[in-house]
Amino acid sequence: AATPKKAARPAPFTPVLEPRAVELLQAMSQRLAAAKTLQFTAVAGYEYPSRLGPPVVYAMRYDVALQRPNQLKIVVPGDGPAFEFGFDGREMVAYVPAQNLVAVADAPPTIEGALQKAFDSAAIYFPFTDLLLPDPYGAISAGAILAYVVGPSAVVGGVPTDMVVWANNDVFLQLWIGTDDHLPRRIRAQFRADPRGLRHDLELSQWQLDGTLAADTFSTAKDRAGQPMAFAAPG
Repeated sequence: AATPKKAARPAPFTPVLEPRAVELLQAMSQRLAAAKTLQFTAVAGYEYPSRLGPPVVYAMRYDVALQRPNQLKIVVPGDGPAFEFGFDGREMVAYVPAQNLVAVADAPPTIEGALQKAFDSAAIYFPFTDLLLPDPYGAISAGAILAYVVGPSAVVGGVPTDMVVWANNDVFLQLWIGTDDHLPRRIRAQFRADPRGLRHDLELSQWQLDGTLAADTFSTAKDRAGQPMAFAAPG
């Protein structure tokens, strides 16, 4: 009898990073990082399995205002419980208006440090965090194994965009980046560790860069009037 042949091993994947895709991500990063103030609205769509299996999509809106180097306000009006998060360079404040609950905690002096502490201590996470950092490209591109330009699009965000695929060993991203303004307009993600392959979708709109913000944009006086609670993860 013939000796069974061993199955051929698949060839190892060779990372491919197209220079044009890298240029588009870097241009987006530079535009965001150079802005002294940022305002935008993000609508995130999250998939959850239904009882029959196919996923149901839930949406959440975030209204974001940032003033470098260390002021941030994020308002979540719904769907789901309304929520506000603020950071002033010294403290971070989480406020739930429906229950009039407020949590206050000391924070590192940088926006990235405050966001990391909010996640570590209270499981507070925002799907656009990388876009707020001093170097969005460095955060997004870490460990990249694949990057290429899909092509142009004129149907996302009401502006011409370039579609870019970007992936590392943890997440597969598709980004729509404004051709003229270099601003991110949509991001779709699938995480490798998710066996169900659920998709996460983020639409970004109402961009205002280097605009004048109202004096009370980052005020937490109203929030601090709430009933105090611990700045900790639920449960």
